[in-house]
Amino acid sequence: MNTTAPGTASLVIAPQWIGDAVMTEPLMRRLHARGERLTVGALPWVAPVYRAMPQVAEVVEFPFQHGGLQLRERRRLARELEGRFNTAYVLPNSLKSALLPFLASIPRRVGYLGEARVGLLTHRLKNPKGKPPMVAFYSALAGEPGVEADRPRLALAEGEAARVAAAQGLEVSGYYVFAPGAEFGPSKRWPSAHYAQLATQLDAPVLLLGSAKDGEVCEEITQAVAAAGAPDRCRQLAGRTSLAEAFALIAGARAMVSNDSGLMHVAAAFGRPQVALFGSSSPLHTPPLSDAATVIWLKDDPAYQPPLDCAPCFERECPLGHQRCMTDLDPARALQALAGLQALPAMPSDSVPAPSA
Repeated sequence: MNTTAPGTASLVIAPQWIGDAVMTEPLMRRLHARGERLTVGALPWVAPVYRAMPQVAEVVEFPFQHGGLQLRERRRLARELEGRFNTAYVLPNSLKSALLPFLASIPRRVGYLGEARVGLLTHRLKNPKGKPPMVAFYSALAGEPGVEADRPRLALAEGEAARVAAAQGLEVSGYYVFAPGAEFGPSKRWPSAHYAQLATQLDAPVLLLGSAKDGEVCEEITQAVAAAGAPDRCRQLAGRTSLAEAFALIAGARAMVSNDSGLMHVAAAFGRPQVALFGSSSPLHTPPLSDAATVIWLKDDPAYQPPLDCAPCFERECPLGHQRCMTDLDPARALQALAGLQALPAMPSDSVPAPSA
């Protein structure tokens, strides 16, 4: 049961992955609706997600790196935050993520049990068994019922999608977006040759988005499309845009095709038509929560033989070495799914500026 009083100043410790951050938006909406003023503490590469949530009043970028306790930096930041907050919501399950609210002496600290952090939290939820839907997993921290139907929503400043598209010489709905990367590992990636074949069959330019780590696979796609006789069809932008610019390009796309990745959840939160390709992971756990999304997963196809008894394995690399779950997902199937998507819906009328940090 929720016991937080209206007007509470709350600190939210954000997850470290973009997709997870998107899936926390319904929690932000719930907390804001009951009168809590929200400050989100996030790593720099996740912070732009929260700037696209109008419910968030302030974003504090953490000076932490992947791995390591970095206790000195946490103590220093805790001294700066001490006395500012009544409640903290610790979204990751790690020990180090719960340290900052504890060191800052925030009286009420809410989170899931995990990594022997019982003494660091004052209000603890038991971790559900298996792999539950992640949006409901985060929303449950609000202590309210009915979280199963929660869906993330993101907002842009009015005209932002058109402005960023124009900088690329394009118009809203005049291009497709592919997000061929997957931070978790290669087992979640559709082959670059499949993306290239799909791109050659589309009727508009394709923007390839992702982090700098995705640059190599995006370059493979670009070169393959050029070799097929369409040198101007693909534009490699992985690592060449800010995350905020990538959000705007996704929000203005005619449709998007992606693996199960953070940008897949961004497209869903903007309500863009999309085709989401699943293999080693499960759409029962992290689906794109949008009526405009079509999921393709060979595990669900009774006509596909032999059945994918190995899926979902949730491994970074295919433990059997064949990765049939992705390689056997034919580009023609993705093209058919794209053709079946509804016409581009209007940009939401409530796309208002998110408060700046």
